[in-house]
Amino acid sequence: MKTCFVIQGFGKKTDYTDGRVLDLDASYAIIKEGVEAAGLQCIRADEIQHSTVIDVPMYEMLLQADVVVADLSTYNVNAAYELGVRYALRPQTTIVVAEEGFKNPFDVGHIAIRRYKHLGEDIGAREAARFKAELKTAIEEILASNRADSPVYTFLPQLTPPQWSPAAAAAPAPAFAVPPQARGGLFTVAVASPTGISDEPSGATVPEPLATPKAMLDEALAKINPPAGEASDFAGARTLLHKVSELRPNDPFVTQQLVVATYKSKQPDPESALLEARGIMEKSLNPASTNDPETLGLWGAIHKRLWELKAHPTDLNAAVDGYERGFSLRRDWYNGINYAFLLDLRSVEWLKSGNKDDAIADSVLARRVRSEVGQLALVAAEDKDADPKKRFWAVATLWEAALGRGDAAETARWETVAQALAVPQWMQDTRLEQGQKLIELQKTFAALSAV
Repeated sequence: MKTCFVIQGFGKKTDYTDGRVLDLDASYAIIKEGVEAAGLQCIRADEIQHSTVIDVPMYEMLLQADVVVADLSTYNVNAAYELGVRYALRPQTTIVVAEEGFKNPFDVGHIAIRRYKHLGEDIGAREAARFKAELKTAIEEILASNRADSPVYTFLPQLTPPQWSPAAAAAPAPAFAVPPQARGGLFTVAVASPTGISDEPSGATVPEPLATPKAMLDEALAKINPPAGEASDFAGARTLLHKVSELRPNDPFVTQQLVVATYKSKQPDPESALLEARGIMEKSLNPASTNDPETLGLWGAIHKRLWELKAHPTDLNAAVDGYERGFSLRRDWYNGINYAFLLDLRSVEWLKSGNKDDAIADSVLARRVRSEVGQLALVAAEDKDADPKKRFWAVATLWEAALGRGDAAETARWETVAQALAVPQWMQDTRLEQGQKLIELQKTFAALSAV
């Protein structure tokens, strides 16, 4: 069977040009459907089972895959690099795709890029069907033609593509397994042959490799977000994510999920777990200088919880800073509603210390942020076709924003919508608990202001 190697990031990645976060695993699911509809086996780097560094099988796939699909969405540097390697190695059968928000850098301005529309968390059913059909047709056409699509060979037509050297192939090289063609308990191993790489069984009994990073990541995410009625296993997720992080140390999505699992595990105790999570962020995610809204939201969440435990002003200020920077970058309602709440919290602390000017400034800013958040969350909250859990948080945000502004009519409106959504009770409880905290904060602010 012909193979298609997909060049793409894994998990949720931030487009740093506009702050949007795209779930590239959702993109890959559609790409894979299109590839398989064209009759090819689809492989992404995190699906390669290997016993050595990933670079070896990656370069082999870039050279030998019958088709390569390169997704440049979110301006992934690794994807761009691997696309360049493919263009240098093979004159044809390379397809470039990107999310519709991708802005062509100069050097790829003349390359045909097939676009798809991403909604952030997933891709709409109609768009998925359209893009799957377009990709299937594109693969069939490039396999049937002999036209160069590599700009290297287009502009340097006298160039001869490299050939797999029999001498080099005969030299010992680390074996790798391509996902999986299991035969009698063995997996298919790439072995040297006079004409290149063969996917025939090596004849030797090879132990079954460990699960791929993607499989472990999927299992960890399922432990963090289990089906309704099941409890999250944050400690188990943390153990798995440590393993994935060792294999993908530079993947911010994996690190972010490790941070979540670590602080939510509350092991060995809540404060230690929060401090460990903060240490992971400081080591790998550069919270002081990052422009990744997901990282900034986590930074805010950790310091908010540290404040609740110890009431250190530095933690409160760090939490405000994290949510403020995240909101400024993305203009999203998640960072915004948390930013507004913490501004109210800090305004009360200002009053307790006798600083009325800063207290009033934070309180006024909180109200303005809630007004903006109300506009940002409206589209998601009114999408009746959306997953109830995803829609719920947008509705809860509008409810909290109205509550914080003192708008009784809007608060009642979104209360009715929230109560009607079929979500686990803990989600409703979380909303109501947050609302009660906000009410108490504003009562305290009013009382201290009157003194």
